[in-house]
Amino acid sequence: MSADGWLADTRASYDTVAGSYADLLRDALSDAPYERAVLALFAELARTSGEGPVADIGCGPGRITAYLKGLGVDAFGIDLSPAMIDIARRDHPELRFEVGSMTDLDLSDSSVAGILAWFSLIHVPDDEVPAVLAHFHRVLRPDGALLLAFHVGDEHRLKTEGYGGHPMNVYVHRRPPDRVAAWLSDAGFAVEARMLHSPDDSRRGAFLFARRRPQLPSSY
Repeated sequence: MSADGWLADTRASYDTVAGSYADLLRDALSDAPYERAVLALFAELARTSGEGPVADIGCGPGRITAYLKGLGVDAFGIDLSPAMIDIARRDHPELRFEVGSMTDLDLSDSSVAGILAWFSLIHVPDDEVPAVLAHFHRVLRPDGALLLAFHVGDEHRLKTEGYGGHPMNVYVHRRPPDRVAAWLSDAGFAVEARMLHSPDDSRRGAFLFARRRPQLPSSY
């Protein structure tokens, strides 16, 4: 499938389910202590990497962006789906949200102190992930914090229905943490920690913490 094809399908699918998705997940963190702990650790790492904004890429309706803001992080959100961004702006008018794609980030080089991709790489095909991580590396400041959350496994499944029974047409890619860590290393990141979540194979997730490697002096 071409890049335009899977991006268009992902955008259309999440435009379709945006309202149901937001309603179903709005309070999900209240019953997710491990996820809250992971986000708190990321917020601390982002703050210690220096002042500056933190990008929640693939932010959906903005629930995670708002949670980071509550942890003292200058967070803003980017999402492919205009319908998701409309809901994010409605529910969190005090925060900044933009329509955009992680495959072509409209952010300046070294402009953010942290990047969060919270289960938003799951629809990106394997051969597109290195280019996405290259964009993350470009816009993140040297030594800036990165957190990737994703589904664990080694399969690609077509999702045709979800979030209230609405039709979707997206592939869900499950990946081994070692593979994602290798992609990060190749893209110029230093992986600092890995965490696995949930003993249930159908819902197992992974959280990888990394930093953009500091730039070496030109004379090095």
